[in-house]
Amino acid sequence: MNSKLSIYFPFLAGFLLAAGIWIGSRFAGGPTGDGSYYAYDKINAVLGIVENRYVDSVDRERLVEETIGHLLQSLDPHSDYFPAEQAQAMNEALQGNFEGIGIEYNMVRDTVTVVNVIRGGPSEKVLMPGDRLVKADGKSLVDKRDEKDIKGLLRGPADTKVLVTVVRRGERKTLDVPITRGSVPIYSIDAAHMLDEKTGYILLSRFASDSHEEFEEQMALLRTKGMKRLVLDLRGNGGGYLETAVKLADEFLPAGRKIVYTEGRASKRRDYDATSEGDAEQLSLAVLIDEYSASASEIIAGAMQDNDRGLIVGRRSFGKGLVQREEMLRDSSAFRITIARYYTPAGRCIQKPYDKGLRAYYNEENERLNRGELFHADSIHFSDSLKFRTLVKKRTVYGGGGIMPDLFVPLDTSRRAQLLEELLEKNVFTHYAFDYADVNRSSWKKAGEEKFYGSFSVSKTQLDDFIAFAQKSGVRIAPELWLRHEGTVRLYLKAYIARVLWSENAFYKVLNSEDPVVRKALEALKE
Repeated sequence: MNSKLSIYFPFLAGFLLAAGIWIGSRFAGGPTGDGSYYAYDKINAVLGIVENRYVDSVDRERLVEETIGHLLQSLDPHSDYFPAEQAQAMNEALQGNFEGIGIEYNMVRDTVTVVNVIRGGPSEKVLMPGDRLVKADGKSLVDKRDEKDIKGLLRGPADTKVLVTVVRRGERKTLDVPITRGSVPIYSIDAAHMLDEKTGYILLSRFASDSHEEFEEQMALLRTKGMKRLVLDLRGNGGGYLETAVKLADEFLPAGRKIVYTEGRASKRRDYDATSEGDAEQLSLAVLIDEYSASASEIIAGAMQDNDRGLIVGRRSFGKGLVQREEMLRDSSAFRITIARYYTPAGRCIQKPYDKGLRAYYNEENERLNRGELFHADSIHFSDSLKFRTLVKKRTVYGGGGIMPDLFVPLDTSRRAQLLEELLEKNVFTHYAFDYADVNRSSWKKAGEEKFYGSFSVSKTQLDDFIAFAQKSGVRIAPELWLRHEGTVRLYLKAYIARVLWSENAFYKVLNSEDPVVRKALEALKE
């Protein structure tokens, strides 16, 4: 669309809002009987005139979609419109599956390289980590720059077939591997392992439809390993289904305890209380949060904190206390509209203010950084009007902008250093780890995962080799920066090698060994 026209989108959104348009009147079923026909005709008249008389050609469909987006975003930061392809991708992650061949891959030197074969997927018995996929049905997968092109060749409806051409280390010729596409599970638990002989660790990345079942499965496995304490990591978890959060919170709370309640102008109050089905009520608990923990993650943290159940460790959470309802439209696009606010058991609404606009709302993390909040707990100030009391011990807690942890842990700047970010952005760790794994995979598989954790360390020769590799990849490493961040680089290098050799769980197990937030939680649970 012509750039000049884009300046009118906010105006059109405001115009639509003032006219009282209901989006569904066009796409989802006609008039509402309250004058919607008039509003519908009005906007169509405007769009028709723009389409027919505007100085440059316009894309009517795009104009409509962007107008709808601006309308919804003018309500609050979390009401929004999603085109069909984006809506499908978001819902796949929450519904817990998609249709394809079932691999996780990276582009290594312009080649699709298998990082992990998804458990329970169609490729589980025919592909392996380290395989290079060079063709799909005779069409090249090499040097594909657009992710859509790769997905277009590998994904497809269940029960359809694709012939994948594979380069595998140790094989002199390429292999033609037929794969029947099917339903591929998307797991929301990225890691589950023991931190010590009594403390289990679970990293939950989202609250999807199957997350509670995954959680129960991993809890059962950790109990067989002697778990008596749990560190539940919700850092970076942006939320998901409220019902899933309620089921998870129910695991830790006795029957009758309040978990959360929701209420809105057109949605009467609904209370969610714990049942007698919880299986972890006696387990010592620490919940990890940070500035990216939002929505359903904050429901868990708020329920535990208000009921004086376990410890909340980390930094203040994002502050999203709005509940959205999704509506699908006829063209498979969707929109989400806020229908209620949720409140913690003590009555806190932890939604942060959004009256200064979208940019200020999402820039608030930078404001926290500038205020020093990510480094010093005493840089955080709450109004007395936001003061609440926990339900059991009557401790002071605050609403109005996220969950403040019980134990504050400052930001680890070494993991956000510019050098590390550049190495990650240019996939230097991943590429180097694949090269190492190609040569050493069989010997480490024979030795075993636990042997790797205990005995592998990055040697001086490997470190020098990695520096040379990074410089060839375009990363300039100043000596003073290297001295400052060498320890973190060594840690990440070991973690990425573990990931390529074994799994995402192995990756986090290495990182957790030196994670200050995990260490703080572990110390607190032992005390």
